[in-house]
Amino acid sequence: MDNLYFYVGIIGNIISVLMFLSPVKTFWRIVKNGSTEEFESLPYICTLLNSSLWTYYGLTKPGSYLVATVNGFGIVVEIVYISLFLIYAPPRTRAKTAKIAGIVDVMVFVGAVVVTQFGMEGEMRINVIGFMGAALNIVMYASPLSVMKLVWTTKSVEYMPFLLSLFFFLNGGVWTFYAFLVQDWYLGVPNGTGFILGFAQLALYAIYYKSKVISNDLDDGWQHRHLLPPSGSNHTQPEQV
Repeated sequence: MDNLYFYVGIIGNIISVLMFLSPVKTFWRIVKNGSTEEFESLPYICTLLNSSLWTYYGLTKPGSYLVATVNGFGIVVEIVYISLFLIYAPPRTRAKTAKIAGIVDVMVFVGAVVVTQFGMEGEMRINVIGFMGAALNIVMYASPLSVMKLVWTTKSVEYMPFLLSLFFFLNGGVWTFYAFLVQDWYLGVPNGTGFILGFAQLALYAIYYKSKVISNDLDDGWQHRHLLPPSGSNHTQPEQV
């Protein structure tokens, strides 16, 4: 059983890494055009907090190093994304992004660490960190719902990339299985939610993948929204800057 959970965790790490890297095309476009255009930074700011909390959880809970490794990678990737956004965003947007990132990724995370480190110990500390990570993860896993609604109303999957939906499904499934093996429901509940929503996205693909686009009034920015789910432990990260 120990070997099984280890191999499942390795597979989960690989899938999560691919999900973390899925917005690379978007950021390449930003760098190439020298502009953030209409992209938003909030999804990446939230994903950085999510990755930070799960890395902290993985380091705090004994035997959860596979959760810590993939989310540690996620921290590095999200910092790169946010840094590129700050470089290419217009001054007002840059200032707003820096302010939000400072509050969410620095103040909130540091506050969580201080409170749990100095105000709690043992199982209570682990449970509080896990609850915070799970709650944020569920919110992030639910982020593609608006795009799913868009697919339903337009009868077109043009704005919901197949590979990202597939990774969403696989990521949720693998980490749910991992959570079952190690009996960690803080991982299991949000990733089980992601697995179900990922299945729903693939079902929409099966229904509408041959349909033509009904409306041409949708801005290209839509396809960069709500793409990245919580990774390895959890993170969704919409592909919108």
